[in-house]
Amino acid sequence: MTTDQAEQGAFVRAPLGVQERITADGSSPWPVEAGRYRLVVARACPWANRTVIVRRLLGLEDAFSLGIAGPLHDERSWRFHNDPGDKDPVLGIEYLGEAYRAADPDYSAGVTVPAMVEIASGKVVSNDYANMTLDFSTQWTAFHRDGAPDLYPEALRAEIDEINEGVFHDVNNGVYKCGFATSQEAYDKAYTALFRRLDLLADRLATRRYLMGDTITEADVRLWVTLARFDAVYHGHFKCNRSKLSEMPVLWAYARDLFQTPGFGDTIDFAQIKQHYYGVHHQVNPSGVVPLGPDLRNWLDPHDREQLGGRPFGDGTPPGPVREGERVPPLS
Repeated sequence: MTTDQAEQGAFVRAPLGVQERITADGSSPWPVEAGRYRLVVARACPWANRTVIVRRLLGLEDAFSLGIAGPLHDERSWRFHNDPGDKDPVLGIEYLGEAYRAADPDYSAGVTVPAMVEIASGKVVSNDYANMTLDFSTQWTAFHRDGAPDLYPEALRAEIDEINEGVFHDVNNGVYKCGFATSQEAYDKAYTALFRRLDLLADRLATRRYLMGDTITEADVRLWVTLARFDAVYHGHFKCNRSKLSEMPVLWAYARDLFQTPGFGDTIDFAQIKQHYYGVHHQVNPSGVVPLGPDLRNWLDPHDREQLGGRPFGDGTPPGPVREGERVPPLS
């Protein structure tokens, strides 16, 4: 995540510095190859959370390993401060920035997660979060598990892309536009767009279980990672406070439905999410104090979305248990 500021106090997300892609068709320098890469994420980051969910739903755990940076970082980048010796056990680095500089000693753009790193060279291959999960669905098919769902069905791609575009600008990035705005005009514009989009999404989801109908797709993954963080951080920390998610009945039930679906809630660590946002964004929260609330056990309340029918994984099956070393603390 990056925090460039534009004119008139509006937040503009900085461009990515390593936009290569890993492909199966020879269209990039980086081929799909099991065991060659390590996906580096942070539990706190919604963009990284998308990749963790899709990797798990598709069963790609054996195709590429998972490195998890801690929730705190400084000007030197994301740090593996939750790992033994403060180093990633596979890459042997303390800061993710080391892998970026291995790829380019003069690298000066943002050090972001998610990042795919070539294990042998220690070089970042890609931080292209916009396409990474799509490539998991379309380029890594040889390594999908039996029963993997089709998260990006060809017949629906144009509609999924259209929904994702609006969700990105107004919701995924919209909460940041609210939180990092430095003028009232920029904040008001972002706030209005955010809740207008959420109202439209609620209308869409009032009569269908998922954004595309009966089954989970890439569109649901992208929306859900922002909804999952809404009450814990965006409502207060980023001033997205027209209403809490838990006060928006359709979206709240939809979000709980997915939270209770294997592959979603079992990727969420609310403690790390709060530690990151409140502990790192000093321009928003100078004290660094992390709030104790809200009580998040209501994520386990019944959602009753089954009444809309649908099959979460379509013709596929749920993913298996979370791998050892990748589990998150359960809600208590």
